[in-house]
Amino acid sequence: MPASDNRLGEFLRAHRARVDPGEVGLRRGGGRRVPGLRREEIAVLAGVSVDYYARLEQGRERKPSPQLLDAIGRALRLAPDARGHLFRLAGLSPRPATDRPRDSVHPELMRLLDAFPTAAAYVLSPAFDVLATNSVAAALLSPFAGTPNMVRVLFQHPQARAVFPDWPFLAENTVHALRLNAGHFPDDPGIKALVADLWRNSPEFGSLWADQTVRGLTRMFKIVHHPNAGRIELTYQTFDVADAPGQQLLVGTPQPGSRSAEALTYLAAVHTPDPASTTEIIPWSADEADA
Repeated sequence: MPASDNRLGEFLRAHRARVDPGEVGLRRGGGRRVPGLRREEIAVLAGVSVDYYARLEQGRERKPSPQLLDAIGRALRLAPDARGHLFRLAGLSPRPATDRPRDSVHPELMRLLDAFPTAAAYVLSPAFDVLATNSVAAALLSPFAGTPNMVRVLFQHPQARAVFPDWPFLAENTVHALRLNAGHFPDDPGIKALVADLWRNSPEFGSLWADQTVRGLTRMFKIVHHPNAGRIELTYQTFDVADAPGQQLLVGTPQPGSRSAEALTYLAAVHTPDPASTTEIIPWSADEADA
């Protein structure tokens, strides 16, 4: 992964290239040599000087005001997740609390997992390590036993594309969400190691990471072709975990009475947990549980 001390400038350049001139009332064409808007056009739209905006992109200006960033975010037509990421890159958003471990699961959350007997529920770390699962999710993810990180599953596991027929969409959204987490937790060693390894070893990951898009995981429709149960269609909802900033609870539910619901029930009934699996629950310590 190439080192860079100008993450803010890279982000601005990438998003400037995506703005269609016609969408902001400017002429398309006109001898444009690169896609998107020119620096001076963004500067005019944001109400800042061209020189100041150029210095921001070049990394020669590193302390923009919140008001200026807000104006640039509007000029770049950034969605809420991307706007928040812009502020974090400039060091203007407070970082989430770090007094709770991000790789341990609170006992109450572990009990909550079992409250979804007909859904696949699991907890992810900021680096998308699977920290805990209910029995349904353990059965659903069984083709990837031994690979407890969902990003590595997508880009390194030989069965990923067979199990996830909508792999391009899923891979893109996962990388965008990982970049969002990297902005929230810039010092997270798990994210750093994961990105460095995949950057070196997966050109597809590298291309998506270089895209600079940030987008959180929210509601998503997902298709799984499980080798033992066939096609399973699930709607996933993502919830942030307040007790452990950065952790997320994902719950995938099938349509009631559908073949997908029957397949999940079957999988949970026949699945035998692998004692050697690294996707076991990582509990809080006794001190943490009493906190």
